Amino acid sequence: MSATRQASEPSGRLRFGVFEVDLRAGELTKRGRRVSLQQQPFQVLAALLENPRELVTREELQKRLWGDTVVDFDHGLNKAINKVREALGDSADNPRFVETVARRGYRFLADVTSIDERGMDGGPDPEFGRAATPAGSPRAETADATTPAGRSRRTRLWLGLGGFGSLLALAASLTWVLHSQNPSSPKIRSLAVLPMESLSGDTSQDYFADGMTDALIADLGQISALRVISRTSAMTYKRVRKPLPEIARELNVDAVVEGTVSRSGERVRITARLIELPRENQLWAQSYEGDLQDTIALQNNVARAIAQQIQVTLEPQEEAALKKSKTVNAEAYEAYLRGRYFWNKRTRDGLVRATDYFTRSIDADPDYAAAYSGLADSYALSGDWEYGILSPQDAFPRAKAAATRALNLDDNLSEAHTSLAFIQDLYDWAWTSAEKEYKRALALNPGYATAHHWYGWHLIVMGRNSEGIAELKRAASLDPLSLIISADLADALCIDHRYDESMQESHKTLEMDSRFGVAHYQLGQALEQKHGHAEAIEAFRRAIELSGGNTTFESNLANAYAVSGQREEAIKIVKDLENRQGQDSSTDASIALVYVGLGDHDRAMSWLDKAYRARFNPSILMRPAFDPLRSDPRFQDLLHRIGLPSRDALVRR
Repeated sequence: MSATRQASEPSGRLRFGVFEVDLRAGELTKRGRRVSLQQQPFQVLAALLENPRELVTREELQKRLWGDTVVDFDHGLNKAINKVREALGDSADNPRFVETVARRGYRFLADVTSIDERGMDGGPDPEFGRAATPAGSPRAETADATTPAGRSRRTRLWLGLGGFGSLLALAASLTWVLHSQNPSSPKIRSLAVLPMESLSGDTSQDYFADGMTDALIADLGQISALRVISRTSAMTYKRVRKPLPEIARELNVDAVVEGTVSRSGERVRITARLIELPRENQLWAQSYEGDLQDTIALQNNVARAIAQQIQVTLEPQEEAALKKSKTVNAEAYEAYLRGRYFWNKRTRDGLVRATDYFTRSIDADPDYAAAYSGLADSYALSGDWEYGILSPQDAFPRAKAAATRALNLDDNLSEAHTSLAFIQDLYDWAWTSAEKEYKRALALNPGYATAHHWYGWHLIVMGRNSEGIAELKRAASLDPLSLIISADLADALCIDHRYDESMQESHKTLEMDSRFGVAHYQLGQALEQKHGHAEAIEAFRRAIELSGGNTTFESNLANAYAVSGQREEAIKIVKDLENRQGQDSSTDASIALVYVGLGDHDRAMSWLDKAYRARFNPSILMRPAFDPLRSDPRFQDLLHRIGLPSRDALVRR
């Protein structure tokens, strides 16, 4: 416990409900009968009772009960809390006494009264429906206000009314909080939804709490006046014990939302709190409970209440979106949440499992638009060069069909518009239609970082570098801890010939994760253009090592060998790529890149023609390594056939 709290700890007896605690004797009784409780759980209970209605952090409990011992502290505290709840007949899912505050600690919810030395508290037995006089009431203060113990109790124990009167007071205060327009209230223009904590105690159920977090981020992200941190960055704080002001500084936000999720059968309970930072001022808190099929409505209720509290002005379409009250098939919804859980892992295995769960969701409810959107996202990434699970020829038509079906069912799904735009960029080369879809996606959800990310890359491919870099920076502000957004920003800066800035961004990415292969690859590109060939070769080698042999990274290594005069090494790699070449269109363009480095423009163009017939991802042509080909009429004709801007349009302004 903190020094302040230690100085004001009461001694004697306390009462809550039908329970009494003798702090000096270390005893808990219920209706006069002793309840067995071991010493460590009792000390945890005592710490909570000494600070009712206040957050007692895990760090404070550790210092008080465990001192400097850190071995298996979390397990010990969790076990102690469970013992306390068992003794009180309490529940983590629907607490009457001990509430879990996600990632931070615990709070004692019930009224606590102090009993004087004669065993009297001046009030009748609470079992008979009348409240005992709470510590800190006017009568209690008068009785011993002149004593040090009395003063400490007055400053610490919760002031309030007991019984039904307290419920009325709570309801009235909550109504005032949600509907008041006090001009002195803090202005919140940015916030982060921290990962909701599952109270199930079973990590296999994490998908459900993560799904609630995602949904709340998506709902709040629709508010254009609010900057909401994206899921990727928010989830880095899952099970991380950090002070909230520190998290706020790292994410550059004014407030955070945190809470818990519990599920029992088909019943769901969501508890959420809005906390202004850095003062750690709790502005609002509420719990919502309903059936699993009503979960979307519960999520919207939370988002709407937060929007009211922070007093942002909602556009008509934003207000309408937050008022929607859809019900979903419970089986389809659960499969969808599992699908998003695995999709967000962004691994080959995760994408395969996500595809399976989204398919199950659609089988359970063929009219569930969100499941088709998830399926489209899974196929789109499965066909991209970073994962290569499916060939583009197989993946993108499936992704397009799923995205189109999602939009036919619900044209207001930002994610589905984004997926369709991504497909139109990478496979259809329908640049005008893609831009229209991106703009529609961003109008529906201005806080969707992926839409800003992919739209930024679209603008880069269109030769609109300044606009594209600005859009990528917007994506980074929404998702500041995203490795791929940071790496793609470095790529865009390199394409714009801003090599020093590109290298700085790559180093920033590597500070977040030194084992992220794409960041080493982006660093290598900029180093090569700066003629730091030895360093570039080392960066590409590291990227290959970390990725397990990505062909794009291998071709860049070969290109670096070629331009640095190590032709034999380059030829060895390109021949190996040719031997492994199949229907993978990204390999065709990668092979062409090596021949550009070797100065063999005829072979380079021959492989690019193969890539064109296989519908490759043409963004590779924007990279500076292809600059030696730009004056070649055959290259200009290729750009024209794809619909990309000519060489003159790519000249940096």
